[in-house]
Amino acid sequence: MPTSAYHVTSPGRDRSCVVFASPHSGRKYPWTFLRSSVLDEHAIRSSEDAFVDQLFECAPEYGAVFIKAGAPRAFVDLNRARDELDPALIEGLRRGGHNPRIASGLGVIPRVVANGRAIYRGKLTLAEAQRRIDNYWLPYHLKLQELLDLAHQRHGQAVLIDCHSMPHEAMDGVARSGMKRPDIVLGDRFGAAASGDVVDRVEAAFAAAGFVVTRNTPFAGAYITQAYGRPDRAQHAVQVEIDRSLYMNETLIRPNGDFEQVQAALRQVVAEVARIGRGRIPLAAE
Repeated sequence: MPTSAYHVTSPGRDRSCVVFASPHSGRKYPWTFLRSSVLDEHAIRSSEDAFVDQLFECAPEYGAVFIKAGAPRAFVDLNRARDELDPALIEGLRRGGHNPRIASGLGVIPRVVANGRAIYRGKLTLAEAQRRIDNYWLPYHLKLQELLDLAHQRHGQAVLIDCHSMPHEAMDGVARSGMKRPDIVLGDRFGAAASGDVVDRVEAAFAAAGFVVTRNTPFAGAYITQAYGRPDRAQHAVQVEIDRSLYMNETLIRPNGDFEQVQAALRQVVAEVARIGRGRIPLAAE
């Protein structure tokens, strides 16, 4: 099993209300899991946000906390609600109301990876599904909320930057419409998950670093953005989707020749985003 549900890197000195997170970049695949899968070790990584943690792990250098998943997305999806269980995969479940994520095989315990490729030969027991939720999903989310609570206590607000990657083909429809193909999609659930000034700052940071940015289409934010975005309580959540082809070979799942250049540009973004809220009078002393 993955040795930890999450890994947190804290700054030497807390200077930011921002928490950067990478919930889909876990790449510790248990051998028992791989043995139960019809996919090989390469194919099963296709839904992983490969290398996203490396792109954003500089956050503590700028006074912000960084948290990343210990378990891979194909094993347990931290960007789903804990009750998004798939009766087509898990034994003994009754079918409930229609949920498009579950129907497509992308519940909290995924049935498929990218392009709808099945992970398993058969079904899983409910006990196994619950074990993954208890050991990996729950600790990650408890820690994430703890980090946001601490940021709010110290700085008067908390901002979650939930970092993901998207296949290059995800923006084909936008490109066909005549618009310039976006490199970055910011999701704030159409304003429900973060205040406009916070999202404006995030967008401006990416644009200043040379990225083409759009909002909410086709990714407005999934469970994490919905669950943690509470702008009326000064807790904001913004999902970031970055085009994988900018920094990696999507077929080989390897960094490409532009990786270091993109990483340097994102360092500039992280430095600027980490300044959000700086200068406010904290509600409590450090």
